[in-house]
Amino acid sequence: MAIKFQYNKTSLVELGKQLKVRTRALPTLKNKEAALRSEVKRAKEKSEALERELEKALTSYDYMAGLWNEFEPGLVTIDDVELKTVKVAGVKTPALERVVYTVREYDAFIKPLWYADGVEILKNLAQIGVEAQVCMEASRLLDFQRKKTTQKVNLYEKVQIPGFQEAIRKIKRYMEDEENLSKASQKIVKQRHSAEEEENM
Repeated sequence: MAIKFQYNKTSLVELGKQLKVRTRALPTLKNKEAALRSEVKRAKEKSEALERELEKALTSYDYMAGLWNEFEPGLVTIDDVELKTVKVAGVKTPALERVVYTVREYDAFIKPLWYADGVEILKNLAQIGVEAQVCMEASRLLDFQRKKTTQKVNLYEKVQIPGFQEAIRKIKRYMEDEENLSKASQKIVKQRHSAEEEENM
């Protein structure tokens, strides 16, 4: 990215301001990137842990597989998943507040004793599954922001800051050359005037 500038003091001052802004922002951006990186890792680990917990729970209920055939489909349904917004390293991410279930009425006298336990088991499994999904989404959002922050860090560090420094260097050299030329021309004019004055005397 070529930085546009003019060879004058106004441009020099403006470039100096731009350079100062980016130089000051760079450490903050680097810290944000590091924080996001660790939060992404934490969210992924939590999501994976919840998925493992869900697998483990499902496996632990394998012995009841025959009983699940007696269970009414649609007895427990998820009506709503209430989320709250949590800021993590400056990024708004979802967090699970609660899962709202509807349990269809059933006759506890006709159905087997384990039915009530089965309903709680299903609620628990659904809770773990939903929480894993929410963590995965939070991880995705955090990772997206981390990538954007990394791009900005790279833009500042590798393109803009060196570009501004180079532009400032060029303007200063140009202004120094102009000043030297001006001084040299003034010297020549002065020598001519003194030579003319000597001739006139």
